[in-house]
Amino acid sequence: MFPLSDDAPARNRTLAPYAGRWVALLRGEVIGQGGTPEQALIAARFSHPKETPEICFVPMETPWNLPPLLMRIRAALPPEQPIYLVGGAVRDLLLEQPVHDFDFILPGETLRRSRLLADRLGAAYYPLDAARNTARVVLVNEDGTRDVLDFAALRAPDLEGDLRDRDFSINAMAVNLRDPDKLLDPLGGAADLRAKRLRACSSAAMRNDPVRVLRAIRLAAALDLHIETGTRQWMREAVPGLTGISAERQRDELMKILNGPRPHAALRALDLLGALPYTLPELESLKGVDQSAPHTKDVWEHTLDTLRALARVLDILTRHPAPDEGGSLLLGELSLHLGRYRRQVREHLADEFVPDRPARGLLFFAALYHDVAKPQTRSVDVNSGRVRFLGHDTQGAGVAASRARHLRLSNEEITRIRRIVQHHMRPILLANENRKPSKRAVYRFFRDSGAAGVDICLLSLADVAAAYGPALPAERWHRQVEVVRRLLEAWWEQPHSAVSPPALINGKDLIELGMRPGPMIGEILNAVRLAQVDGQVRSRSDALKFARKYLQG
Repeated sequence: MFPLSDDAPARNRTLAPYAGRWVALLRGEVIGQGGTPEQALIAARFSHPKETPEICFVPMETPWNLPPLLMRIRAALPPEQPIYLVGGAVRDLLLEQPVHDFDFILPGETLRRSRLLADRLGAAYYPLDAARNTARVVLVNEDGTRDVLDFAALRAPDLEGDLRDRDFSINAMAVNLRDPDKLLDPLGGAADLRAKRLRACSSAAMRNDPVRVLRAIRLAAALDLHIETGTRQWMREAVPGLTGISAERQRDELMKILNGPRPHAALRALDLLGALPYTLPELESLKGVDQSAPHTKDVWEHTLDTLRALARVLDILTRHPAPDEGGSLLLGELSLHLGRYRRQVREHLADEFVPDRPARGLLFFAALYHDVAKPQTRSVDVNSGRVRFLGHDTQGAGVAASRARHLRLSNEEITRIRRIVQHHMRPILLANENRKPSKRAVYRFFRDSGAAGVDICLLSLADVAAAYGPALPAERWHRQVEVVRRLLEAWWEQPHSAVSPPALINGKDLIELGMRPGPMIGEILNAVRLAQVDGQVRSRSDALKFARKYLQG
């Protein structure tokens, strides 16, 4: 990305090793270099204190692919107004990734200027923290996507000082929108990106804000970075400080981790840093809890394997892999039998109860907690010696909901997580019956789980794959896939007949038959629904006859 192209001017080609950096030139020779013009000049003065060098930026091979929105922002502000794009947006532009969240430094009258900008862009304006001069502008595009623009004043005497106070070098880069072809990179973040290295801006970065421990793990997993040794030590030292971080800030980072590409790796890193007791304390008890066959690992290792398997399952079921990309015949069977639901699975996982928190993260949260109650429900059958965990699904649902509530998730999110954990065994038990699920079993499953039933189906595939590991029998996997296919077919293709048949009678009708209000009314209405699913009841008249017969015993 950074070396110069062959058609660059001759002088620039000789500067190829400095691509993306500022250099100080004296009679054509580089006498200093740095991430900003000031750094290059200071470096030059060490060797040539009495001479005035030429300071220039050595362009990168791949020009900035700046979104047109940035030029609209620049044009909407007074020409004398400085404005800098900073942070993660610069990093993602270097990585050629799409950007919809932008952070800007807007020196001067930040709130007034950002409100004026919102008016000129036809966007919404929100003051985030008037005391700290921060504001947000939200622009809704024609296709329904949103661009979020955050504006802040300088937090230090100058731009370099502001950047040095940030978390990681890869987030401490800036672009002056008045001169957008040049990168300002005082801490060498671009070089760290090339080296796939995550490095803290300073030894105090973690201590000043321990939530950066979680952010480091998230970025390392999402961008496939290795954490620099010193940074890793500072993270470990800062972990106890997580107790002073608000639940909301912990939640935001944890949910981004769970929505990321490798949540199993991130959770392993959290554990190795000793951060689990400060973030997800219930998971500590899973370690060392052994299980009977087909399990070969303890509950903690099985949980991490489930997260890994779930990521692979969702990868197969949310995109169109190449024919030879399935990874195994077993995963290929997923594509063959469930591939027709890719669009529906993508839409389901992208659904948001709360903005910027997709349901995908809730599924991984539930997967992380699906066996959380196994330690307290563990027992050993005296006759067979088999380890059992009776009721771990029901008890686990309460534990998972409690942790979700502590993290200030919404009521709708908590309900979704509770249902996934509570019913996560049902598709597995249906597959163990070695026969096609009955119409009544399908109806009861979705009656109890609702839309969470889709998540439960996906989790069941990962749970089975993780339990058996490489020894997973093809026939057992086929049964699980077939059960999931039948359930998803009912949910997406037969909702009115298999999942939620229309009500033919109601409680008022039963009262007119002579019933008294009470629990029996609900029992009869449910029995009528089951009869509808079986095809025994097809009309209102059939339903009333069925109810009379039910009342007569």
